[in-house]
Amino acid sequence: MPGDLDTQYPDAQSSLGLALWRATNAWQKHIRAALAPHDLTHVQYVLLASLTWMDRTEPVSQRHLAQHAELDVMMTSQVLRTLEAKGYIRREPHPDDRRAIALHPTPRGIELANMATQDVESADTAYFGALTPAQRELFLPALQRLASNPHE
Repeated sequence: MPGDLDTQYPDAQSSLGLALWRATNAWQKHIRAALAPHDLTHVQYVLLASLTWMDRTEPVSQRHLAQHAELDVMMTSQVLRTLEAKGYIRREPHPDDRRAIALHPTPRGIELANMATQDVESADTAYFGALTPAQRELFLPALQRLASNPHE
């Protein structure tokens, strides 16, 4: 017998939002387990891996890294302080902007980013292995479209 919720869905399994919520939580559980041996949170990993991956021929600012990772600038700053305290990144005055901070992964941070990436990618492969190749071909572009322009 249904409760008192006024919803357009006949049952919970009909809600795309709830399905995405459940799938995201299940996936994040796998990612947390993959990152636990590296003593990294998911956000710490995303920022460290992004900084390691980015082209650093020009200084990378906190704002640029936050935009690249699609994270809040203030949260990025807080997480970067933690990564700096752990010895994984260096924060220095930006050579071209007195107000900005330039970011550099340390050799230890680069090594950690690469080890953690192997484990994260293995976790992704295992988790998304439940999808057929045809489903994966549809799934990725659909998620990318929703992430880039959800109202079209």
